[in-house]
Amino acid sequence: MLQKTHHVYEFGPFVLDTIQHALLRDGQLVPLTAKTYDTLLVLVQNSRKMLTKEELMNTLWPDRFVEESNLTQQISMIRKALGESPGEHRYIVTVPARGYRFAAAVREESDEEAGTAVEDQRLSEAAIKAEATGGPTEKRWPVPLIVADLEKVPPIETESRAGLALASKDLQDLETTENTQALQEAAESGMRWSTRFARPALVLAGIALLGAFICAVYREQSIRRHPRQSPRSLAILPFQNLRPDAESDFLGFSLADAIITKLGYVSALTVRPSYAIQKYRNQTIDIPKTAADLNVDTLVTGAFIRDGDDLRITSQLIDVKTQKILWKGAFDLKYEKLLTVQDNVAQRVIEGLELSLSPGEGERLKAEKPIDPLAYEYYLRGVDLYSRSDFPMAIKMLEKSAEIDPNYALTWACLGRSYNASASFQFGGREHYRKAQGAFEKALSLQPEQIEARIYMANLFTDTGRVEHAVPLLREALKTNPNHAEVHWELGYAYRFAGMLKESASECERARQLDPSVKLNSSALNAYLYLGQYDRFLQALPKTADVAFIVFYHGFGEYYKRDWEQAARDFDRAFELDPSLLQAQIGRALSEAVGRQNPKGREILHEAEDKIRERGVSDPEAIYKVAQAYAVLGDKASALRVLGNSVDNGFFSYPYIVTDPLLESVRDEPEFTHLMSLARQRHLAFKSLFF
Repeated sequence: MLQKTHHVYEFGPFVLDTIQHALLRDGQLVPLTAKTYDTLLVLVQNSRKMLTKEELMNTLWPDRFVEESNLTQQISMIRKALGESPGEHRYIVTVPARGYRFAAAVREESDEEAGTAVEDQRLSEAAIKAEATGGPTEKRWPVPLIVADLEKVPPIETESRAGLALASKDLQDLETTENTQALQEAAESGMRWSTRFARPALVLAGIALLGAFICAVYREQSIRRHPRQSPRSLAILPFQNLRPDAESDFLGFSLADAIITKLGYVSALTVRPSYAIQKYRNQTIDIPKTAADLNVDTLVTGAFIRDGDDLRITSQLIDVKTQKILWKGAFDLKYEKLLTVQDNVAQRVIEGLELSLSPGEGERLKAEKPIDPLAYEYYLRGVDLYSRSDFPMAIKMLEKSAEIDPNYALTWACLGRSYNASASFQFGGREHYRKAQGAFEKALSLQPEQIEARIYMANLFTDTGRVEHAVPLLREALKTNPNHAEVHWELGYAYRFAGMLKESASECERARQLDPSVKLNSSALNAYLYLGQYDRFLQALPKTADVAFIVFYHGFGEYYKRDWEQAARDFDRAFELDPSLLQAQIGRALSEAVGRQNPKGREILHEAEDKIRERGVSDPEAIYKVAQAYAVLGDKASALRVLGNSVDNGFFSYPYIVTDPLLESVRDEPEFTHLMSLARQRHLAFKSLFF
């Protein structure tokens, strides 16, 4: 093993940690995009030295042409993160027409940890399992030094163990160190307080308790008088083309998607996502049945006719329970005014439901800035193609839209999502991951609070081993709309990569509570699988028989339950549905294992691994499944190699990996113990940082 050097840079109240890829202020995480972090790191590493714009751009965007405005935007975001006011130069100094200099004094620390030291930390299988489940063990894993000064990160909750005499801040500091002797000494010190100070303190404490009691009673009565109402649930169905033709059919779904996106910022609504309503394209709608299927109390339906440059759109808002039409209307407009449709319908929905908006929500619902009509049409076409999983054509349409008008944030967000999908599901690899991140950064530079870009970018970060960057994005998005089901789902997705399995299941269940259709046709609630709750995992899977991804996971759940024949049938069916899907290829290899055709299974995995390596696919959870299949097929060397790749690239779900029965054949290998050490270190660092 090579030695790894852990650099920590301290300046002012900030700590920049190169292992965790995190910026902390007084122990609290400061959210940064990956590119902003990289820019800050380059500046800090060259403290007091002027770096030209050309030097910075060549370092940050190698082999890629970008405009100087990209660098300017990153510098602006750094200043905002560091709390610099306009005109201040505490940290960043602009050298006019030349470049930038990091002005603050920087103190650098490093901690070299030799890989050979791991040999002294190896645990037996029983000890590892005991650690994962909280049971007794003779040896404790060393506390990792991954986030600088983790002791500075305050725990969310503290419990007094040293008596009432301890001040709460002192107690928190002492409990963070978990030093029993210090606690005892502090308690004894507290008992020696003179009554001259203790009595007033007790009086004040009594007053505080009385005040807290009065506030609690008032709050309880207030809640009874004004009970919290659940948000209205709303589905916006695809608009029906009353004069169907291939040239304009795309408008039906993409106009509905535009309105869904517009209303996604309203916390008094839970709006069904676009993927939940796409199956209703060009269908006659049975209002009660559709509302029941989508579990909503309100529907928006509509239709349109296009005649050259003229467009007529009709729409209505229906209260399903009362069977009342809350609003209906028609819009006659020129085709070039398509952008106004989402604004008009969204406003009518707000008025029809008599919703009260916060100032921030009202600001976000203002009419969109004008966009070139042709660019907007290409955007809508791209949205429609993405929903049909035609990612290559979606990319072409969205790239064309961005080329015509580069200032529409949603174009960049959807373009990034299309790149990411191509990279993850169709071996688009590192090139598309890189383009996806650039597109998301552009979207957020144009519209910093855009929920869609935050969700998609967080998904990219999780898939490419940067889950620590994903979580702050999603938690910030929840501040904008705490009832956004997709944000909760993505947060649960991120948590499971880091091994926070119960928290992951909780977030995903919250998402499905808000929207039972969330990720209905495309995702699995893997936290239950990783917790060993196989029946619950299978029950949580979408009830579909024609989506390869879901069929694979049904087989995977059955495989864990040792129902080999049913698992093999599902694996073969998934491969039949989509042989290009990585998970389907893994399933086919496991099916060969069931049939005792291990050489064929290994051949399938080697071909898949070659594609992963060649194209730079970075999804570490999917790669982990390749390691599982290798282990089942008896190829220990390949299993450990791919497992190391998965852990190194961001799938460090330690409580799952350390007890995974599919890895039984490699559990006694020294390299497995070493990999568990790495996974556990990062798992604990994540837990300390966010929980």
